Amino acid sequence: MTHINFRDLRYLVAVADLQHFGRAAAACYVSQPTLSTQIKKLEQYLGVQLVERTSKRVMVTPVGRSIAERARRVLNEVEDIVDTARAAGDPLAGELRLGVIPTLGPYLIPHFFPLLREAYPRLRVLLHEERTAGLLERLRRGGLDAAIMARPVPDEGLEWRTLFREPFHVAMPAGHRLAARGRLRLDDLRAESMLLLEEGHCLRDQALDVCSMVGAREEAEFRATSLETLRQMVASGAGITLLPALAAGPQGGAPAQGLVLRPFAGEPPAREIALFWRRGCAREAAVEALGELIAGLEPVRGLELPLAAEG
Repeated sequence: MTHINFRDLRYLVAVADLQHFGRAAAACYVSQPTLSTQIKKLEQYLGVQLVERTSKRVMVTPVGRSIAERARRVLNEVEDIVDTARAAGDPLAGELRLGVIPTLGPYLIPHFFPLLREAYPRLRVLLHEERTAGLLERLRRGGLDAAIMARPVPDEGLEWRTLFREPFHVAMPAGHRLAARGRLRLDDLRAESMLLLEEGHCLRDQALDVCSMVGAREEAEFRATSLETLRQMVASGAGITLLPALAAGPQGGAPAQGLVLRPFAGEPPAREIALFWRRGCAREAAVEALGELIAGLEPVRGLELPLAAEG
């Protein structure tokens, strides 16, 4: 080897990410012997050991991890150069890799996707649904061009713009003591047992903040994996919960039988939904166009309106 090439840097990054030669080779679409040989050549060229090889596992050395992180930044810059060149002809064409959190995606995507196809027919949006931590990792590593998440997030090195504020509503079984009321106060939730999502969902943390504020408590025996599971648990009488407005309202789909939805009176607790992208991202024009389109959606503009009556 007389120089470092991008291909070998991709091999090293894959090994660092996957900690396995076979899976790294598959991710890079090469054979395992080819990948292993190129990693060895890279080690010889640099004069350091990048990977510890044992019969059971692969471990990247400290210097290997440091070089892999630098390589990741180099590869991201190279991809941005390519994207910049491609976008020069038409910044609103080509692929845009967009991430979205699962507590928002099913309720927002049906509203903006048809309008996006109509407004920018040459722009192909590839959607990836994942929790906040995974989206941030993909965004920083260059696997995504942009992501829609709830603030706050650790956004060092990221640009962002607020899209909308999404109020919370209370979901409860039809026979609950609060079901007869039209609008609720936060104090009405005092001492209530709240059903929440499992660890890792940003919505769980936001709901816990509300619980802490009003003196409600988490129902420790139940934790849901999704908003739809949470909805069904509430309808079955297991407890009450907070649902974001897009998931709670008519656009969230037909409410489960036995489920009652109630908005808050006054200034409701809410989450801030924002669009994030890497600073200097080559697809910034497309990202900004997407942000403008979502912020102008009719369902988004109407989020502060009273919620429709129970389902």
